[in-house]
Amino acid sequence: MLSNHVAMRGKAWAAVTQAFNRSMALIRRMITKLINRGLMSTLPSPKMAGQTIADCSRRKMVVGLGNPGMNSSRHSVGMTVLTTLAERLGVPERWRSDRQVSGEVIVTQLQDIQLVLLHPKLLMNINGVSVAKAASKYLISPEHILLIHDELDKPLGKFGIKHGGSARGHNGVRSCVDCLHTDVMPRLRIGIGRPSGKTPVDRYVLGRFSQEEQNVLDSVMKQSVDFLLTYITDSQPQTSPAEGRRVSCKNKARTLSPSQDTTEEQKQN
Repeated sequence: MLSNHVAMRGKAWAAVTQAFNRSMALIRRMITKLINRGLMSTLPSPKMAGQTIADCSRRKMVVGLGNPGMNSSRHSVGMTVLTTLAERLGVPERWRSDRQVSGEVIVTQLQDIQLVLLHPKLLMNINGVSVAKAASKYLISPEHILLIHDELDKPLGKFGIKHGGSARGHNGVRSCVDCLHTDVMPRLRIGIGRPSGKTPVDRYVLGRFSQEEQNVLDSVMKQSVDFLLTYITDSQPQTSPAEGRRVSCKNKARTLSPSQDTTEEQKQN
């Protein structure tokens, strides 16, 4: 009898804890949305106004999601990939702080494509504010914005492309979806794997790679940048959102359409 009573109390406590955690997560999400809206109240004037639709279709943006000042953490591996891309393009010294977009920006040319590289200088949970401001300033449509971010559900050494769809619990991607009112943005997902043992996920993603992990990551950086260069120059520009969902700016009503999961994947041998 006593053991049954203890077991029932344990289950009840677990249910209460779970309900509390869900409520807190919902409250944090609501607070983040309010912050996003507040920071999005003023968008920068388009820098390239007067250009044709054809000009805009040849302009793309690549964003490295992460936390400013924590470039070496697992959670900011997207920023590391973007830094490596800038080095490959021969423009690592051209990063410029842009207060209008709350980030660091490089504008360069890749074949016939005008390419904007963006390092948000806001926390991961509100990276979308920086992305939306840059999209407004440089007249870049969401389907031409490529997000690079860490992925817990892929082991270290693997990366893949995802064409639109849900954020899958990633706060940086969720912020971009909220601020751009659509989830059509393609994403390059860099695997970091899940923590072993009882290490909390938040502590794990904010931690740094071990030396052994860094050795694997170095090769992933090269392969992922190779993939990016091919993807940016070869992918056909989309004139309408083929995957994902778009939110009307007037009524915020979401319209759903099929989203594509990871379609290409690379594995470190």
